[in-house]
Amino acid sequence: MNIAFFTRPKQEITYLYSDCTVRQALEKMHSTSYSAVPVVDREGHYLATLSEGDLLWFIVKGEGGEPHTMAIESLSGVKLEDIGLNTHKNQPVPINSSIEDLISRSMETNFVPITDDRGIFIGIVTRRSIIKHFYEKNILPHE
Repeated sequence: MNIAFFTRPKQEITYLYSDCTVRQALEKMHSTSYSAVPVVDREGHYLATLSEGDLLWFIVKGEGGEPHTMAIESLSGVKLEDIGLNTHKNQPVPINSSIEDLISRSMETNFVPITDDRGIFIGIVTRRSIIKHFYEKNILPHE
């Protein structure tokens, strides 16, 4: 089975550019109700997954890591690329990976970022879509 079967294309999902501001990210995540979204650079390379927790801890720690909160107005001047995105969390899976690799990665997170052979972000595979596929294929026919 091919990973492409499960992939929701980039055009159909919410993602952020690394040069958008923290305030823009908060607004986008609030309007879509997503708790985590992929972050890409302007060339389309996947960089990281941004979570609500990442934003919360950035705001709580404030500039310079001091334990205080930041004013919402100041979030308009800070770009995502400047907050120290965790690039090791939720690593992408290349489109030509095995289905076993995809399933293994999906056990760790709600969605798996998918890249092409150049590292360009092309979409995501949700854990829900994998479970739904195997449920419909293996459980429903037996009922």
